[in-house]
Amino acid sequence: MTNFIVLLGFQIPYHYKIPFFLLVLILYSLTLAANIMIVSLVSLRPSLHRPMFFFLSHLSLSDMILTTNIVPVMLTGIIRGEVTLSIAECIIQFTFFCISLAYESLLLAVMSFDRYLAVCNPLRYMSIMDKKLRFQFVSLCWGLSIIIAISAFEMISRLKFCGPNIIDHFFCDFFPILKLSCSDTTAIVLEQMLIAAPTAFCPFVFIVVTYIYIFITVLRIPTTVGRQKAFSTFSSHLTVVSIFFGSLISLYLFPSQKESSIDANKIVSFMYIVVTPLFNPLIYSLRNKEIRNYLQKYLQTI
Repeated sequence: MTNFIVLLGFQIPYHYKIPFFLLVLILYSLTLAANIMIVSLVSLRPSLHRPMFFFLSHLSLSDMILTTNIVPVMLTGIIRGEVTLSIAECIIQFTFFCISLAYESLLLAVMSFDRYLAVCNPLRYMSIMDKKLRFQFVSLCWGLSIIIAISAFEMISRLKFCGPNIIDHFFCDFFPILKLSCSDTTAIVLEQMLIAAPTAFCPFVFIVVTYIYIFITVLRIPTTVGRQKAFSTFSSHLTVVSIFFGSLISLYLFPSQKESSIDANKIVSFMYIVVTPLFNPLIYSLRNKEIRNYLQKYLQTI
């Protein structure tokens, strides 16, 4: 019976290993710094204690969990050429990956509802999206994502692994893990799809519907300046949603079993695990005047 799994990671020529390692390390360091900055600013600045920034700080927390769960293992694999994990470590990595992925999907839906209220019902926005409702939304997202991840953990833990023990990826994902099992995985795939598909599909549909109402409301604004001001309230969120769900759909909605697609899947996974968590705070920082001003003041004091 197999007790360990070998992650092949990125099979790159020897003379490119150090530059690629440094690139990933720099991106990871910048990701942590940028997301910690967002969480710190939102926590310490009273003027940022508003719904949008509250949800943004939790998005940053989710991004940090996602990258910290996977990138250190990936960095080890880049230097060594491969990395060995026990079955338990591999399943735990996938479980935390599930938590962060499900949470971000649900939170982006909540943030779209927040933007809907801000644009379509501005007079009642703060009274509806009060502190109690914000905490209820965030708690619900964390709770559902943990339940989903635990169900996946429980299902995979029932499998028997008797070889082969090699995953041609840089982290333990669902389908690569199943390929290593000598158990019948038909029921597990069906169970997981019944749980995971609504977790991604329902938030996506909800976001699309809310943005249809948002765009209808914006187009009814008589002045160009008014439309531009309204657009600025949700453009950052719309950009993040497009990047996140675009990557998710390309990987999991239309998965390819061809060997030629493995490298492409690694690149797309690299984008949403390493690059997107860095883009999220940058997108919000660059497009939000308040965060830019606070960041400039903070940098001037250093």
